[in-house]
Amino acid sequence: MNQQLDSRARLLLKTLVERYISEGQPVGSRALSRQSGLELSPATIRNVMADLEDMGLISSPHTSAGRIPTALGYRLFVDSLLTVKPLGQTEVRELESHIQPDEPRRVISAASNLLAELTQFAGVVVAPRKEADKVRQIEFVSLSESRVLLIIVTLSGDVQNRILHTQRPYTASELTTAANYLNHHCAGLAFGEMLGRLRDELVQLRSDMVELMTATINAGSQALEDQQGYVISGERHLLEVNDLSSDMGRLRELFRLFEQKSGLVSLLDLSNKADGVQIFIGGESGINSLDECSVITAPYEVDGQIVGTVGVIGPTRMAYERVIPIVDITARLLSSALSHQS
Repeated sequence: MNQQLDSRARLLLKTLVERYISEGQPVGSRALSRQSGLELSPATIRNVMADLEDMGLISSPHTSAGRIPTALGYRLFVDSLLTVKPLGQTEVRELESHIQPDEPRRVISAASNLLAELTQFAGVVVAPRKEADKVRQIEFVSLSESRVLLIIVTLSGDVQNRILHTQRPYTASELTTAANYLNHHCAGLAFGEMLGRLRDELVQLRSDMVELMTATINAGSQALEDQQGYVISGERHLLEVNDLSSDMGRLRELFRLFEQKSGLVSLLDLSNKADGVQIFIGGESGINSLDECSVITAPYEVDGQIVGTVGVIGPTRMAYERVIPIVDITARLLSSALSHQS
């Protein structure tokens, strides 16, 4: 696609995208002629615009003679026409002052808030997975004859609940005995370590308690593996973005996505497998509610190992040259702060 565009078409597309990002209005041929600096007649510019439209890079809204970029047009712009602007010293110092070594949750929350405030979009930070989180305490609560609530409190203070479906009812006394047994033998261990510790003991337990213990270990392991979540800030900014707020149905879908977490975490996790900043424009995310959005992400590390992602979610019409370095520097500062903290 890029090879098919001559220098004139590239400059006109770049000018159109920059003007549309800046002003939010369809761009006409007369404005392009003035702003591009090219000595071209309006007719020539219209011909180039028609070619760009045929390529799917721009489109013409029904209500205007001007053109706007498509997701494909933004993609070409970001990949080969964009000039990223370094952040000003004031913004860099602000980021540095807020993202300092501290308790991980506070550092992650600060990073999310700063991304939102500096971009005026939604800032998100995916927290590191906690496979190695240790168990502080386990409790059981009987819900019915065949359902038991498992409550796990970890050393980091997280509380996870899982419902166990059992073959038979357990009395309150049995549940207390089982909880005491697990807390005595397994406090301070991860669930993976618990299995090794209890493997021999399970043989010696009453057979009707083995089922409860085994179900606890399996459910507990899954609970802690699934608990990777994210901190999101600035969702309210998206309510003020005309490109998004004009379709309240789509906006509601977007906020439901934020609540569900799993789909967005899966998208952001892709960044962990990439080197540096990743940009998903419109439908590239594969998530319907993000069709009118762009997601800019970068992985962050702790002691040299990638553990999570920072990102910004906003409309496709965003100042990419400004948002990209904000995401990039935030990821680097977060890596530094968490590595020093650990």
